[in-house]
Amino acid sequence: MKVLLLKDVYKLGRAGDSKKVADGYGRNFLLPQGLAVLATPGALRQVENIRSKATSKRAALNLEMASVAEVLKGAYVTFANRAGETGKLYGSVTPQMVVDALNKKYTLQLDRHSLETEPLRMLGEFKAHVRLTVDLTPEIKIIVHREGEVPNVPATEAKAG
Repeated sequence: MKVLLLKDVYKLGRAGDSKKVADGYGRNFLLPQGLAVLATPGALRQVENIRSKATSKRAALNLEMASVAEVLKGAYVTFANRAGETGKLYGSVTPQMVVDALNKKYTLQLDRHSLETEPLRMLGEFKAHVRLTVDLTPEIKIIVHREGEVPNVPATEAKAG
């Protein structure tokens, strides 16, 4: 099925792009959600109009989310967990736990779907991206340390806090 995207779709394309997608994905998700329309000759004539509207919306959203991106740039969260001899955790640190910690520490309203990471099952320092918009994806640091030990926090944050 060939569709014309009306809005930016993560991992598919930007508004105004014409894409070939699986029939079920188009029929059951993209079309009902209003993210795309069938790529008919009439719809294809609207491409420039769709692109210009999407560009202005994207610019406004980027401007709005720039302050959140600035807060998250270089942000970190720490988790104290029990772990075995090899450093493997008893349990895991889930994306929801990371987002909850970020929301509490920096007073934000992020959801777990914006965090690009898998559940963490080892001790160590990990990096993850927070997808605020298509263009804004600040990188955060997740530090998982053993209970009772002092975490290695970034030097700039250790002096400030």
